[in-house]
Amino acid sequence: MKPGTFLSLLLVFALVVPVLAASKQVSDDVLTDSVRRKLANDQIVKGGAIEVIVKEGVVTMRGSVEYDKQKQRAARVAKKVSGVKSVINELTVRRPGQ
Repeated sequence: MKPGTFLSLLLVFALVVPVLAASKQVSDDVLTDSVRRKLANDQIVKGGAIEVIVKEGVVTMRGSVEYDKQKQRAARVAKKVSGVKSVINELTVRRPGQ
């Protein structure tokens, strides 16, 4: 292989890899569905009235749960979803019967 060919291939590789990595980003709609599904299936969190909003990979959760344990768990569950960049936990804790 000629030295110039190797450098050309290296340059192409250096330019293509970031583009491919960027295209693997998960859409906000897919993230919203994934986070909602994970929260609904979680044994600790399920039953909470949680609204999930995703913008550019940042998940915001609003609504209420009965226990602080549910609030904390919801944040951990959402953070584990592939593609989530960060979580803003605006959930409030309402005591049972309120």
